[in-house]
Amino acid sequence: MLQGNDVLSSANTVAGLVYQKREDVVYYFGLKRMNDSLLSENIRLRLQLAQIQGLDTLRDSRVARQSVENDSTRIVRYANYIYRTARVVNNSVTSENNYITINRGSKHGIKKGMAVLSSTGVVGEVISVSGNFASILSVLNVKRKLSAKLKNGTMGSVMWEEGRPDVLILEDIPKEIKVFRGDSVFTTSYSFFRSDVLIGTVDRVRINKKNNIQLLYLKSATNFRNLQYVYVVEDLMMDERRKLEDSTQKAK
Repeated sequence: MLQGNDVLSSANTVAGLVYQKREDVVYYFGLKRMNDSLLSENIRLRLQLAQIQGLDTLRDSRVARQSVENDSTRIVRYANYIYRTARVVNNSVTSENNYITINRGSKHGIKKGMAVLSSTGVVGEVISVSGNFASILSVLNVKRKLSAKLKNGTMGSVMWEEGRPDVLILEDIPKEIKVFRGDSVFTTSYSFFRSDVLIGTVDRVRINKKNNIQLLYLKSATNFRNLQYVYVVEDLMMDERRKLEDSTQKAK
């Protein structure tokens, strides 16, 4: 009898296969456009990483052999991070908590807790994995806030403006901090994302008169309405960090 994680894994596999079949039809008719999109994203990522010395581009031939034709896995490794490409096979943007399904799973090195990025910014966190698929909790959710900072280092929390896939809100910014339309907002190292990943840009500023705290309305850096490919990021130092933090908490 299937129980607990086995049930969840089986459900993810079945759901993933259904989404895959549906997306394969779309993928076939839009193959050139989607391949061009993947190529552009890879080029953009490599150019960004190439600005820093030590870039090492790898190709996992074992995984590629397991992949379907014209859909091989690409891996880019830099310092303590490994980037794996994946194709989106299901995506919601109008629910209270939105989820994304990708066509990569444990067989391809995907694990629960990994950060997920687009070529332009943050996407979400892997929360469930089967052999060939993974489910991602999008940043378009009301469950969690995201640690964020302005370019001057001022920190706050980002939450989603429910019902609007392109709008996020940065809160807890003091009134005396000068913020301008177009200012960029980035991740911090306090979250599962690596630091300095673009979350969005300031579109509108509102002051809460009760506490003189600014609410910054952001235009999301990721276009969730047209999300086709993502990068799943493995932080090679995360396990060590979490073990240390857990042991510190237990020692208190």
